[in-house]
Amino acid sequence: MSFTLATWNINSVRLREPIVCKLLEEEGPDVLCLQECKSPVDKIPMEAFSALGYSHMVAEGQKGYNGVAILSKLPLEPAGAHDFAQLGHARHVAAKLPNGVTVHNFYVPAGGDVADREVNEKFGQKMDYLAEMRDFFHAESPKKSILVGDLNIAPREDDVWDHKKLLKVVSHTPVEVEALAQTQDAGKWIDITRQDIPDGLLYSWWSYRAKDWDAADKGRRLDHVWSTPDISTSAHSSRVLRPARGWEKPSDHAPVFATFDV
Repeated sequence: MSFTLATWNINSVRLREPIVCKLLEEEGPDVLCLQECKSPVDKIPMEAFSALGYSHMVAEGQKGYNGVAILSKLPLEPAGAHDFAQLGHARHVAAKLPNGVTVHNFYVPAGGDVADREVNEKFGQKMDYLAEMRDFFHAESPKKSILVGDLNIAPREDDVWDHKKLLKVVSHTPVEVEALAQTQDAGKWIDITRQDIPDGLLYSWWSYRAKDWDAADKGRRLDHVWSTPDISTSAHSSRVLRPARGWEKPSDHAPVFATFDV
């Protein structure tokens, strides 16, 4: 079975329903994982998505913020949702595909503006969240699994527009990069995007603050597709759909794709 998966921080699934439908119509991934849906589950516009062939959904929702959803052409079996760091936030949901692959969809806390938990509670929440992710996957030893989402960290030097300038900026600080690496190591996760695209600058997020985001190109790779080693060699065709950042009323994130032959 071959299937294509996409992950996208949509920044309000109801506000951006038109471009979600555009992606589903034009790109047709078998599975679409959304983050920052900002919607209760019963308010997610499933009628429009079902009309395009996406009749299956597993989701965790909240009114006005957070929220994660997995939309699929393929049947989904709910596989849990965890409140890491006990924040009371809808930031994780998992589902199992008919081929036995489990998909984990994450929206890791952004962490605020100051990389110091003593003066910034949000940064402490982010670090605690990552630590509990690490411990969870260390205990679980996942197999035949994919982890996707807005992990809110750009780990590599070529995942940001200027490594030296961003070393003290939340999302690229050494302490965050190390925490993400520990989480990745705990589950033996393989970074599929960089397995397919090993070299060169690569971004999935561009700030709304830039008047011309495309020309300025001050991006970061915050959105990730990982898999367990047992299926990593089946992955291919990774890409970032950069043009989506320029669609009408866009999210500040672009979708990231990968195909798996499992």
